[in-house]
Amino acid sequence: MTKAITKVVYKPNSQSTDEFIAIVDPVEYKKWKAGGWSIPLSSVVDSFEVFHSGQGSQGILGKPSKQQLENIFETSKDVDVVKIILERGSSQAGEGIHGGGSNYNPTRGSAVVDSRGKGLSGI
Repeated sequence: MTKAITKVVYKPNSQSTDEFIAIVDPVEYKKWKAGGWSIPLSSVVDSFEVFHSGQGSQGILGKPSKQQLENIFETSKDVDVVKIILERGSSQAGEGIHGGGSNYNPTRGSAVVDSRGKGLSGI
């Protein structure tokens, strides 16, 4: 079974390669973006984790430091940062997350999220 996901990408300025990314439920995000402010953020986002890439949204995603969040968003509180990303960012559809049984060895993995499509074998 595949769960549909969407990335919301916020780029602080057009000249920068820095991008901040939040993972959202596409249906709930569209409702929220269209003015459904009564929808709780916990229903919109997959988690309150913010990802950062210095190579664009297709590169390897890591976690930004608190200093980076303070410099860009003037806060390091995850709820506030995610809300700003959702308000100012643009959505990009993702392929989805496959649930259920998996046939990969999780001990081979790393804590880095790779959105380039190569999987863990390309790291």
